[in-house]
Amino acid sequence: LPLSPNGKLERKSLPAPGLEAAVVREYEAPVGDTEILLAQLWAELLNVERVGRHDHFFELGGHSLLAVSLISRMREHGMEADVRTLFEQPTLAGYAAITERMEIVL
Repeated sequence: LPLSPNGKLERKSLPAPGLEAAVVREYEAPVGDTEILLAQLWAELLNVERVGRHDHFFELGGHSLLAVSLISRMREHGMEADVRTLFEQPTLAGYAAITERMEIVL
């Protein structure tokens, strides 16, 4: 790896990542009311055109502050939400499944 005179990583000298670095998944439409609502919320927050069942919140550009915003928006729609669960289940389908289970328990 290229190093600066101080011995730190010289990021500017690294080659640009190629297309093989991007995670590519085939789009699969959300299924069910929970997935559809979450997909709409994710698309708004992450400023993406569409969100599929297997899309990953953090790979789409999400981060901890957006996760907190998501939880707030979910609660506005009457959904139980937990930010920790999003970190554990960051795909739309996985997070929706956990969210639905939380709703049943309550």
